[in-house]
Amino acid sequence: MHQSTGSFQFAFLGALFAATSVAAGAFGAHALKAILDPAMLIVYETAARYQMYHALGLFVVAWLSRETHNPLAIKAGWLLCAGILLFSGSLYIVALAGVKWMGALTPLGGASFISGWACIAWTAWRGDRPQ
Repeated sequence: MHQSTGSFQFAFLGALFAATSVAAGAFGAHALKAILDPAMLIVYETAARYQMYHALGLFVVAWLSRETHNPLAIKAGWLLCAGILLFSGSLYIVALAGVKWMGALTPLGGASFISGWACIAWTAWRGDRPQ
């Protein structure tokens, strides 16, 4: 994949995940507050909050991939996307559908987040020198 394509792709995904995070947060604050028990509302809010944090991280990835041309930045972006789907997605399902076993996927999402941020850190440390 051409690096500039990756930067636009991750900017798009960051914006999409950020927009859906805002929508999820509003839905939780207004529609779910009266429906979910307080513990599950906290789980839901955690999902929306972490989705937003990592959506913003995708903008960092877009910038780094354009500036450094390091393929590790692209890997970081996909790791953050996987983390959003696994971490936030599993928590949304646990909170909304009560499918408790989906919580087993949450740590995999957390590991994806950590790995993605480590790739971002390494890419930033290395500057414009590809691996």
